[in-house]
Amino acid sequence: MNMKHLVILTGAGISAESGLQTFRDSGGLWENVNLEDVATPRAWRKNPEKVLEFYNHRRRQVLQSEPNHAHRVLAELESEFQVSIITQNIDDLHERGGSSRILHLHGEILSMRSERDETQRYPCREDIKWGDKAEDGAQLRPDIVWFEEPVPAIEEAANIALTADVFVIIGTSLQVYPAAGLIDYAPTACPKFLIDKAAVPHDGIMELTIIQKPATEGIEVLRQLLATL
Repeated sequence: MNMKHLVILTGAGISAESGLQTFRDSGGLWENVNLEDVATPRAWRKNPEKVLEFYNHRRRQVLQSEPNHAHRVLAELESEFQVSIITQNIDDLHERGGSSRILHLHGEILSMRSERDETQRYPCREDIKWGDKAEDGAQLRPDIVWFEEPVPAIEEAANIALTADVFVIIGTSLQVYPAAGLIDYAPTACPKFLIDKAAVPHDGIMELTIIQKPATEGIEVLRQLLATL
């Protein structure tokens, strides 16, 4: 039996229930930090030690967090669907939740790379310090796609979206591009579901069902709806 291809785009909202702060919510990640100071190439050139401090703190938060119910259910759905996860998140909660096919659009916090050669990547579970060097002699930096940098994986993500039988968005406001544009690559007639506690109607998106709940609650509604397809 051929399984339907379930393509899932996830954002910060799915990790928020594991205790990781989101970007835009009140009390979120950027409320007390200016993104231009820590998450752009300009910030890196201006004050790399501040950037390293910010991401070292984020890495420690990720290592202390655990996958939540939504992460685990997505892994369970692999018994019924061919599941491809495209995530905007830099944490490893999908991996630890048990999912097997994950594409990270914006990089991974548990990886570091040469600032000169992005192909020189290394696992990273400890703090990166100023003066830590890659094999090419260049400073190591977080393996993160910063604002104002291109998103190398976006073409692969678009190709995955093109093959969706069902397209699901969880925990993202569909405001961060180019990721938000991936829904436009999903076949027009395929069922689409948006799970987000602050979800709003999106005119022009065909076959869209909105589930206005947090990820851990909305995932159960989704599971029931998928059973009817």
